[in-house]
Amino acid sequence: MLLAARSNAQTTIRLTQVPAQTPKAATLYLAGSCNNWNPGSEAYAFTKTSSGTYQLTLPATLIGTLDFKITRGTWPTAEADAQHQDIANRQYVIDKKAATLELQVASWKDSGGASGQVACTSTALKPQVQVLDSAFEMPQLQRKRRIWLYLPLDYAASSNKRYPVLYLHDGQNVFDACTGFSGEWGVDEALSQLQQKALDTGSIVVAVDNGGDQRLNELSPWRNAEYGGGQGDQYVDFMVETLKPYIDAHYRTLTGREFTGIAGSSMGGLISTYAALKYPQVYSKVGVFSPAFWFAKQPLFEYVRQHPANPGTRFYFVSGTTESETMAPLMQAMRDSLQRNGVPAANLAYSTPPDGKHAEWFWKREFPAAYSWLYQLGAASNSDKGPRPLPYSAALNQAQNQLALQLPEGTRKARLEIFDQAGRVVLKKKARTRTGVAVGHLPKGNYLLRVSAGKQTGSQTLVKR
Repeated sequence: MLLAARSNAQTTIRLTQVPAQTPKAATLYLAGSCNNWNPGSEAYAFTKTSSGTYQLTLPATLIGTLDFKITRGTWPTAEADAQHQDIANRQYVIDKKAATLELQVASWKDSGGASGQVACTSTALKPQVQVLDSAFEMPQLQRKRRIWLYLPLDYAASSNKRYPVLYLHDGQNVFDACTGFSGEWGVDEALSQLQQKALDTGSIVVAVDNGGDQRLNELSPWRNAEYGGGQGDQYVDFMVETLKPYIDAHYRTLTGREFTGIAGSSMGGLISTYAALKYPQVYSKVGVFSPAFWFAKQPLFEYVRQHPANPGTRFYFVSGTTESETMAPLMQAMRDSLQRNGVPAANLAYSTPPDGKHAEWFWKREFPAAYSWLYQLGAASNSDKGPRPLPYSAALNQAQNQLALQLPEGTRKARLEIFDQAGRVVLKKKARTRTGVAVGHLPKGNYLLRVSAGKQTGSQTLVKR
């Protein structure tokens, strides 16, 4: 863990050799535990010397273990081995003495060619994984972002089947080692294997790329005085008000909160927890991997007390015991706080493997267990008490002011109700297997949709723009 201390003699990192194909105008950066792994941090940019080497003098306040990599400003252009494949994080212990660390960069992940031709072989499972849009509009943040999509193995063949959805952050690292900064989660392979073994009926996964230098800003609703933050509200609003409605309108999803999850690691764990608290009628499953709760400790825990989680929401917490001094203790404190505020112990999973690291390989290893618990596969679902949630789909056509509701075949005596934010019923209607509902008379805003059929119910947030 890298710590800050009083001023010490400074450490200089010198790159004595870089790949011959490195563009002459390229700026090289250090990304690591000292700057929250920002691949293009100007404060950690190397200076090119007249001899052709690159040099960076670290701040005098840094002392302790530094984990890092060299990049050309993005993770797809990070350093790699001679075959252009990922390498392990570099590590160096900084003490109070002046020191010079000389390093060599063997290659870049994209081969460093001026043509931009990628040498890395994609590991994304085709045709299940696709890029939904390389520049999806994020009106809440006035930005654009690449969105990835995983469709289950039987999606094309089972034209009447609908699926749960899991939303993930840091989409670069979810499916493909070529775009991940240090490996990938292998979510596509994991879910496909579960489906092939008949352990799961399949889920759709939507992964949102992080914003590079905007990552810390977007993944925390509160500002950290040293690192930034503060745009997390707009980010989670984007996912609920823009991205989810688009996915539900264009793909065969089960739209209810009971079938919708969100997960992420580090800052992604922080924002996933916050999203579930702010939008309790959107998400019912939360995967929290190695959460960076330290980034916004005080406001986050205060928010938990002021905005208790939906008791039916399932939280899966996992981190290594030695990732940092505060990681596991804060994760445990979050679990305990959620329980004190109404979430039953049965809906809170907590795991601290002693070998866990703040790394993609660890989250890849832990993902199948987290997913299986959150989506209650196998024995977990058989032990669940009470009626099963209603597997319905509801998508709002904003242009036509029409809500399209689809229920399971053979559903009888169903009804839908729409509530405003004050809890008042603003629309009530009997529903058939396929029902169209005019909602033009409703003002713009967020509503709660509840659908009932016999003993089964389902609910979700409905956004009318």
